[in-house]
Amino acid sequence: MLDREGFRPNVGIILLNQRNQVFWGKRIRSHSWQFPQGGIDRGETPEQAMYRELHEEVGLMPEHVSIVARTRDWLRYEVPDRFIRRDARGHYKGQKQIWYLLRLVAQDWNLNLRATSHPEFDAWRWHDYWVPLDVVVEFKRGVYEMALTELSRYLPKNDTRNRYLRGGSRHRHDESSEPSSLSGPPPGLELPPGASFDPDPQSGTRSAHIEHK
Repeated sequence: MLDREGFRPNVGIILLNQRNQVFWGKRIRSHSWQFPQGGIDRGETPEQAMYRELHEEVGLMPEHVSIVARTRDWLRYEVPDRFIRRDARGHYKGQKQIWYLLRLVAQDWNLNLRATSHPEFDAWRWHDYWVPLDVVVEFKRGVYEMALTELSRYLPKNDTRNRYLRGGSRHRHDESSEPSSLSGPPPGLELPPGASFDPDPQSGTRSAHIEHK
């Protein structure tokens, strides 16, 4: 479903835990990390699509989260021709997204990357809110920056840790905001199905595979 300009309606999800860290998911069979996102089906509202994608991608139900805020307007990005199927070129231009900021009000173990038979992620971790843009595919970075910046006003005023850096620079981690052991789950915490704590999600080469959901 495309609009007149060739953009597909889509939702993006920034999921916060109680420490104001965000869910950061690794695309299945790749080294690419991103937030949950997905297309809005015909007849769906953005909020309905957000709840559907939330369950399909991370296994959460509406009662597991509360909506903190959403972006006021659509945020758009164009997809380079080399990432677009040949039969869609000339029609499909990119994505227009409404981004939601959610608060997890349930326990971590409710997260489930295998909630459906077509998982989007094969690992996840909690990350500081200002994620490093150099691990996001290049043409999405502008939208990530706009969404994070607009929604950051709804974070607690004293939470100013770790602003992301532009231009491919890696930011310095605040160790106090990381899990106590990144080589495994914190003591006493059992990982949700399909989850893992990666010691360095920025390592490796970014994947060029883009799924146009």
